[in-house]
Amino acid sequence: MIEKKWNMQTYYYVLASQRFLLEEEPLEEVLKERTRHYHEQEKEIDFWLVLQPAFLEAPEMAEVKAQSPQPAAAAIISTNPEFITWLKLRLEYVITGKFQAPSDPIPDPLASQKREHGGHRVPPAPF
Repeated sequence: MIEKKWNMQTYYYVLASQRFLLEEEPLEEVLKERTRHYHEQEKEIDFWLVLQPAFLEAPEMAEVKAQSPQPAAAAIISTNPEFITWLKLRLEYVITGKFQAPSDPIPDPLASQKREHGGHRVPPAPF
């Protein structure tokens, strides 16, 4: 048996309903402003919007999944914990947490369960 070697990274997230994040909050404006700031600072984008995030299917995420709006959850995932803390304070009514990936239960940290008409997964949206 071949053992898999993963280069693990910690990912942080805010999780809420798609309706809350995409319709009720000015999230697009917030993320565009953050993107502009990153470009001005010549910093690489380290956050993504993922609809119906697949990481919720991992066994260790069962409690979080039970608290999240299904099937219409959305997450902003980042490798920057300060950005997620800032979003939590800005948005208030969100679930926050973190996970390690890639791993056996979470091989792709930015994967979505959402499928487009052709059956293809929707890629994460950087802003």
